Amino acid sequence: MLTQLVLRERHQALGARFAPFAGWEMPLQYEGIVGEHNAVREHAGVFDVSHLARAWVEGPEAAGLLRSVTTFDVTALPVGKAHYSLYCNEGGGIDDDIFIYHLPGERWLVIHNAANADADFERLRAVAGSAASEVTPETVMLAVQGPAAVGILSTVLGDGFAGLEQRDCAELDWGGTPVLVARTGYTGEDGGECIAGADRAGALWDAFVAAGAAPAGLGARDTLRLEAALPLHGNDIDATTHPYEAGLGFAVTLDDEAPFTGREALVEAKAQPRARRLAHLQAQERGVLRAGFAVHEPGGDEPVAHLTSGAFSPSLRLGIGMAYLPVRLAKPGVTLEVDVRGRALPVEVVRRPFYRKQRQA
Repeated sequence: MLTQLVLRERHQALGARFAPFAGWEMPLQYEGIVGEHNAVREHAGVFDVSHLARAWVEGPEAAGLLRSVTTFDVTALPVGKAHYSLYCNEGGGIDDDIFIYHLPGERWLVIHNAANADADFERLRAVAGSAASEVTPETVMLAVQGPAAVGILSTVLGDGFAGLEQRDCAELDWGGTPVLVARTGYTGEDGGECIAGADRAGALWDAFVAAGAAPAGLGARDTLRLEAALPLHGNDIDATTHPYEAGLGFAVTLDDEAPFTGREALVEAKAQPRARRLAHLQAQERGVLRAGFAVHEPGGDEPVAHLTSGAFSPSLRLGIGMAYLPVRLAKPGVTLEVDVRGRALPVEVVRRPFYRKQRQA
C-alpha cells in the first residue's frame, strides 16, 4: 500500500500523473516534465516533497547526540542555519544523506530520504531516545524553486523570508500558522523549502500557485537535480560509496576528533589515494543516457563503469549522466563512450555542475 500525500486531491485536480516512489504515491508530472523543468529554470515551480521524512531532536544534549551519528560537526552550526550531512556505516559507506536545521530552543530538525526513513529514525532514536520525534505524518513539506522563487516566497510569507540568506532557516508566522522555512533546495536554483501543519498546507500550496509558482512533479525534480550534479541516494551514493570518492568531503568533519559512526574508516579513506571518482559525462551527439548504461573507453570491450544516473537535459538539450570512473579517466576533457542500446555514444567528462543557474541583473 502506497502512502498518499495530504494534498493528493489538489494534485489530482491539477492533472497530475502519479507514480510510486519509495513507498509513496507521488506526482510524476502535471503538464509535462520538460515544461515543468523549464518553468523552474525560467521562473519558479512548487514541489510537494512531503515524502521526505522529518524528525526533531530536542534538548540540551541534542547537538552532541546528532554529532555521534552524523559526519558533519553540527555542534558548530549556529542557530538559524542548516547544513548537509551524512549517515555513514562503520565501513564509511553512505547509508543516507540528510539535511540538518538548527532552530532556537535547542531544537534540531533532520530531513531523511523517504526510502531510508524508518532506518534513519531508528538511528536517531537509538542515541536520542524520547528526545527524537518523527513529525512526517502531521506535516507537509513544499519546495519553491527558481529565479523568481525568493520573490514568491517573500510575497506569500512576508519579510521574514526575504531576510534569509543561503542555508538560513527560521520559523515564521503565516496568518496564525507557524511555518518552518529554509533557504535550501535540490534543483540548482534559488528558493526555499517550507514545512507546515497538514491542516494548513493546502492553503499554503494554493498561495504559492496563485503567486506564480508552477506545479512541478518528481520527473522535473530529477532532471533539475541532475543538471545541478546533485547526488541521489540509492543511485549516485549508497552504502558502498564513501564521501570522498563521491565529492562529498565537505560534509565530513574530522578535525574536531569527535567520535561518530564510520569515523575511523573515513579517516583511512581520506588518507588513501582515490581509486575512482564520481564523474560527470556529457553526450557529444544526440542520445539519452540512462542509469545502468555501460561506459567504455573508445574501442574498449569491457566497461570501465556504469552510469549511476542519466537523463536528457532540457536546459542543455543533450544527454547527461554520472558514473564512478577510474581516477585516470575522471578528468575534464576525457572522451569516453556509453553503450546506448548497442550504439557507442561519445561522451566527454565535464566539470560539475552541468548547468549553472542564471544570475538576475
